[in-house]
Amino acid sequence: MQTLYDLPAPAKLNLFLHITGRRDDGYHLLQSVFMLVDWCDTLHIEARRDGGLSREDLTSPLPEDDLILRAARALQRFAGPGQGAHIAVDKQVPAQAGMGGGSSDAATCLLALNRLWNLRLPRSTLAEIGLSLGADVPFFLGGHHAWVEGIGERITPITLPPARFVIVKPVAGIDTRSIFMAPDLERATPAAILSGFAAGRIDQTYGFGHNDLQPVAQRLCPEVSEAIRWLRSQGFDARMTGSGSAVFAPMNAVDGPLDSDVPQDAESAIPHEGWQVRRCGNLDVHPLAGWAD
Repeated sequence: MQTLYDLPAPAKLNLFLHITGRRDDGYHLLQSVFMLVDWCDTLHIEARRDGGLSREDLTSPLPEDDLILRAARALQRFAGPGQGAHIAVDKQVPAQAGMGGGSSDAATCLLALNRLWNLRLPRSTLAEIGLSLGADVPFFLGGHHAWVEGIGERITPITLPPARFVIVKPVAGIDTRSIFMAPDLERATPAAILSGFAAGRIDQTYGFGHNDLQPVAQRLCPEVSEAIRWLRSQGFDARMTGSGSAVFAPMNAVDGPLDSDVPQDAESAIPHEGWQVRRCGNLDVHPLAGWAD
């Protein structure tokens, strides 16, 4: 029986996140750059001939009906009778981090099952399915860093210079809904333009803009502020990614080498047990980018 092993589901960082307005239906309009990084979950998928869908959690337990199974069910509508799958998940990207771990898992599942079941669906169809699951899923299906606008559905692939980052994920998480419902959330940041972002030097690229969600998140989750202060004490200019509690900073100095690293004793100085600190590089392209072509 056919099995696909070691399927990566990389995380993303939001280099910035601006809220530029709000639609009449309540959805927020945003601008952001989503960047793929090499902090990955790993999926292993085995074909089943009884039409069943099952999931096995190899590390951290996932919700009973998570995005992976929802993605598999959505794609199974295009499959033939008896086509099913058993999906084993090595979960490494932390939840409620703002790094898109669940959306990336769903995208990898769609790409893998499209191949395993020999469906040959085009990327556009997979993206439609992905958007029904979550706004970030089409980005991971696209396979490239992207300038993102609208409510997350307008995705323009971009290139980014290679760089390394330090990411800190505190234990505490943040409920995304509580941030977007906050009355003090900034919702009127002037719109930027892609050409203005792309014209910057490397230090300007990775220091562009800000995260409008960060002030509210810091009020709701003090550990976000602690993580930012700790990174700054290590010499890094940190900000929050997405709507989660993870914060990050470029590790390369202005006009300096790209492979400069976190001080060797940095992990020993982590202020709280359970915090995750990880050095990551950005990816040129999603490892499964060619699977829907």
